[in-house]
Amino acid sequence: MEAGMVRPRSGKMIAGVCAALAARFGISTALVRIGFVLFGLFGVGDLVYIALWILIPKER
Repeated sequence: MEAGMVRPRSGKMIAGVCAALAARFGISTALVRIGFVLFGLFGVGDLVYIALWILIPKER
């Protein structure tokens, strides 16, 4: 059984959303952060980030 996505306690900058996405999909955290910055320029990234911050639970 595969574990769900969780926001890590270490390796995060703000809330750990980018670190959680990077770990889940096996890509670089920097690449995910750059993606959110680019999407933020179009007004979508910040809303998606906040939604994921609420939806993805913290690591215990």
